[in-house]
Amino acid sequence: MPLYIADGSIDPLSLLSVPEKFVIFYSSIVDGQMWCPVCPRLSFELIRDLISVDQDCREIDQLVQNTFSEGGPAALIVYVGDRGQWKTASNVYRQEPWKITSVPTIVRLKDGKEEARLEDPGPIQQGIAAFVKPQ
Repeated sequence: MPLYIADGSIDPLSLLSVPEKFVIFYSSIVDGQMWCPVCPRLSFELIRDLISVDQDCREIDQLVQNTFSEGGPAALIVYVGDRGQWKTASNVYRQEPWKITSVPTIVRLKDGKEEARLEDPGPIQQGIAAFVKPQ
């Protein structure tokens, strides 16, 4: 199934009722790329050329793209705002019902509620295959 991108004006509460089983929270795109060093959308060639420490972090988007591609589950990408918006305690995604504390974060939904989440590059890289496996 494909990846979908949420409209920037979407009500955060309405995300609980989306048809996708997974919601992926990313930093917003600023000047053509995501501002967070963990989740930029980079081409495979650029990722391959990065030093290994950065490569681990920057491969998250490629991993997400591969995991939620054709034959995989559907997912909705939600951009949390630019760096200034994200860093404020009042950011809508830091509030109920999401309480996102870091990006990227992948949330699995079931029956209109959060069932589980993966946060940060290490756990996402190590656990995404099992996380998206049908229950």
